Amino acid sequence: MHKRPARNEEKAQSMLNRFRALQQAELKGPKPKRPFYATDCNSIGEAEKWRLEVMSEVSKKVSQIQNAALGEFKLRDLNDEINKLLREKRHWQDRIIELGGKDYFKIGPRMLDHEGKEVPGARGYKYFGAAKDLPGVRELFAAATTQTTRRTRAELHKDVDADYYGYRDDDDGTLIPLEQEAEAQAIAEAVQQWEAKNNQRATAMAIDNEDDDDNDDTNIYKQAVASGSMFGKAGAEDDELDGALDSRKPEVFVAHVAVPTQADVEKLLVERKKQELLQRFAAKS
Repeated sequence: MHKRPARNEEKAQSMLNRFRALQQAELKGPKPKRPFYATDCNSIGEAEKWRLEVMSEVSKKVSQIQNAALGEFKLRDLNDEINKLLREKRHWQDRIIELGGKDYFKIGPRMLDHEGKEVPGARGYKYFGAAKDLPGVRELFAAATTQTTRRTRAELHKDVDADYYGYRDDDDGTLIPLEQEAEAQAIAEAVQQWEAKNNQRATAMAIDNEDDDDNDDTNIYKQAVASGSMFGKAGAEDDELDGALDSRKPEVFVAHVAVPTQADVEKLLVERKKQELLQRFAAKS
């Protein structure tokens, strides 16, 4: 009959194994620490090693989070750590692609990612294991899973009637009085604007007529033509000028310089004719 080894021997054996493991670890030296940023790594081999290390940590924590007896706070912390490690894994995979390595987004296993479940509206953050049943999270998943029944086209057309197009809006008798009141108000405003414009136009015309009465608009060239008609060719040219001036429409203008009066013009014309007569008779004599 085989006898089981004593308990003390088992303890000694385990202690010896632990001691030897510590000795081997000391001989190998301190374990290198994983870089905080994936961009600090410039070797494909090291990047793949750190990626595997992150995946092993994720798998351990996913197995731990399955235990609902850990408590709400511990489950939430574990879930946060898993999401953080998954982001770090994606950083290492991006770094491997930058260094010219494999594209693990296409060929790598996604079992750990598929175990998590995203809440609608929180893209990128997943809940694993017992964290899916936490208070507040369960309700979010329940609200997301409820699907509204899709109505058919025939059911939608049942609600389309005259009221839908607004054909019977005035049947209650409240819309027509409001429209009549608004119409009367609009007409009154339009009439007031029209009367105001007419009053302004009448005032402007009255002012123009007063200005025309104050200014002596008699044609001063008629007298000049009459006085010079006895002198042959000069009188004919003055007649043509008089007809041209009479054919034009009267224009209202404002002179900004001193304008000679009609008397001044007549005096000037008489003096000019005298000079012409004197020069003509003096040349003959």
